[in-house]
Amino acid sequence: MDIIRVISLLLDYPELQLQQASSDLLAIVRQADISAKQQLQLTEFINERSQSDIMDWQSEYDGLFERGRSLSLLLFEHLHGESRDRGQAMVDLMQQYQQAGLDIGVRELPDYIPLYLEFLATQGEENARLGLAEVAHILSVLQCRLEQRNSNYQALFAALLELSGVQVELEPLREQLKAEKPDHTNEALDKVWEEEMVTFGPGAENDGCATSSKPSETQRRDQYVPMQWTDATKPANTNIPSGV
Repeated sequence: MDIIRVISLLLDYPELQLQQASSDLLAIVRQADISAKQQLQLTEFINERSQSDIMDWQSEYDGLFERGRSLSLLLFEHLHGESRDRGQAMVDLMQQYQQAGLDIGVRELPDYIPLYLEFLATQGEENARLGLAEVAHILSVLQCRLEQRNSNYQALFAALLELSGVQVELEPLREQLKAEKPDHTNEALDKVWEEEMVTFGPGAENDGCATSSKPSETQRRDQYVPMQWTDATKPANTNIPSGV
């Protein structure tokens, strides 16, 4: 699905080339099978970002997704946190990519949301929908947290949630999240830095799972097998409030 690939690009670290491709991105949004509301929000997001200063955009991106864990773009951060289950989940997802023929090359953890979306975009419409549905509870939490931060990045997650076909009651979730303590402040970050960072693979933090967001030509759409994530009503990590 081209619209999922577009959202994957928009959720990745912003580069000048992305701004220059705004007309192509907008054309795909116009043709996407999504509601008029989501089309409008995505169009506004692309227009605003393509006209902004790239360094300002990158700085905002870092402030949102690189400070604290609540807006982490790593799926398993929200499911497993620092538990040992996270390592096995990484291995399982990596195997799924490899079995589908995903070409490995770029250094990135396999649960990085833009990478996961790039993978789903190659799996056919129904499989892509199933893949989004499996993580709908995470997408909804990220959408609501971005709303709280007054960020239009929330539009990207709202579109993904719509594409998943899962109906999530957002209002109770918004009320729950109001009680969360911010984790992106300097004080909160200092506490995190005192903890030992979890690493994956033999090479520690700089040698994590090396993956690529570009599928090979041999990747087949009928090879997708849904991952066993977690019950959406029983999140495994406290980063996601109960009842989501």
